[in-house]
Amino acid sequence: MTTQHGPYDPFWVANFYDEYAGKEWERLVAMPVDRVSLEIHSHYLRRYVQPGSRVLEIGAGPGRFTQLLAELGCRVLVADISPRQLELHAEKAREFGFEKAVEERRRLDICDLGEFADASFDVVLAYGGPLSYVFGRAGQALGECTRVCKPGGHVLASVMSLWGSLHKTLGQDLDVPAESMRRIIATGDLTPANWQGITHRCHLFRAAEIHSLLDGLPLRIRTLSASGFLSTHWNQQLEGLEPHSEAWQMLIEMELQACASEGCLDAGTHLIVVAQK
Repeated sequence: MTTQHGPYDPFWVANFYDEYAGKEWERLVAMPVDRVSLEIHSHYLRRYVQPGSRVLEIGAGPGRFTQLLAELGCRVLVADISPRQLELHAEKAREFGFEKAVEERRRLDICDLGEFADASFDVVLAYGGPLSYVFGRAGQALGECTRVCKPGGHVLASVMSLWGSLHKTLGQDLDVPAESMRRIIATGDLTPANWQGITHRCHLFRAAEIHSLLDGLPLRIRTLSASGFLSTHWNQQLEGLEPHSEAWQMLIEMELQACASEGCLDAGTHLIVVAQK
């Protein structure tokens, strides 16, 4: 595995999510497997975020996780690199009644949190992959998240997974030219330099990279988990499950246990890390 990651282009990321617009709100509930991933991510929020915490939510999008933070009584400074996502966040907050939890909204780049003083937040949340889009600057970005987190506080992040993503989309990935696929696997980078057919630019992580990113930072890993493992290819079978049924709850219980197992870390569509400062 090489360590040279593709170039970070914040303008591309902002434009991508401006154009993606309202689809980001639907992304985590569109299909049963998406709702499973939402449940896994939400589980760790409930477990590690104390009610009343002051939270910096980076890459908040239209606010799926802000809504949960509001239920926990948190005060949330909402940040996103996309102006359109910030507009949608305000709309959804009014529509679903979580505006009261929002301190303010700012357009921010996860690599530069310089407008915040050290130790400003109880929790720094970067769910959904902000670290995946910054390529070789992920260490810098995580360092900024750590700096603005209070001692004893938590940094929660999720990134896209290399092997789990390939597992999910293997059928179409087999159409990628072999040399291009070898470059993608070697670097983890979805970039036009690795394959001209790439339309979604990001870095796909291995679990071992998470440990490397945290080296030298005053953070201790509390949880490292996959998300979206057992259920990945079972959408049709899961369609009939009621969200609060015993079968659904059993599915989430199994998914949580499997995703937290060391042997399954690289097999989910995402990796979730919770680290304490």
